[in-house]
Amino acid sequence: MGRSPLDYYKTNRRRWDELVDIHAKSDEYDLEGFLAGKNSLHDVELEALGPVEGKSLLHLQCHFGLDTLSWARLGAKATGVDFSESAIELARQIADRMGVEAEFICSNVYDLPDVHEGEYDIVYTSYGVLCWLQDIREWGRIVARYLKPGGVFLLVESHPFMWMLDDESEGLELRYSYWHSDEPLSWETDGSYADEDAEVNNKKSYEWQHTVSDVLNSLIDAGLIIREIGEHPHLAWRYVQKAEKGDDGLWRISGDPLPQLWSVKAVKT
Repeated sequence: MGRSPLDYYKTNRRRWDELVDIHAKSDEYDLEGFLAGKNSLHDVELEALGPVEGKSLLHLQCHFGLDTLSWARLGAKATGVDFSESAIELARQIADRMGVEAEFICSNVYDLPDVHEGEYDIVYTSYGVLCWLQDIREWGRIVARYLKPGGVFLLVESHPFMWMLDDESEGLELRYSYWHSDEPLSWETDGSYADEDAEVNNKKSYEWQHTVSDVLNSLIDAGLIIREIGEHPHLAWRYVQKAEKGDDGLWRISGDPLPQLWSVKAVKT
């Protein structure tokens, strides 16, 4: 019999608690630049959602809240959720320093209905989030739970195909299965995507793959209507060694042979 997902989440949370300080000091997150006015959002999500002024927005798996606060800067009434207490504490500190009004809640996505009420015009989640969740069907139900009728959900995420590739190879070599398994892949590594040289005490982490059909069907089964699916050749971080960083700060594989990023926009009727 496999371990409980809660055990895996606790291990992941310990690692993410430790990564908060590492990421906050990294060039990747550029916290000082953000405090000086830099927006952390990218064109994909900005174009997909359009103007957000006056709209209520729930940001799931927000880390320490830079995207949440970027939406707030654009006029949204933003609420960020993350399972790391360290991340939520820092998010609140950053909001206070900025003088930007936003709410932050410490909760696992699956536990959120136990601690938070309300419905939103927009539910948003992005960039390296789904791999930390085992049950994608329940995730879809929670997304729908927090949308108002007529509300919009937006996912922007690394493409499931990318998770098949060996990120240590110089080529584009397949290493992992495309298909979901309830038993996670396990890792034990120093560093992170924001600082590869960082020394980390909590090296262990667990991740799950979710296919395109897994994700879309979870939203459809929850009663949402898919409005738009996008596929893009770039990522905001380097996943495979073969990718190169462009002048726009995005990582691309020469010739754009693969979708590295995808987006899903859905509505609740």
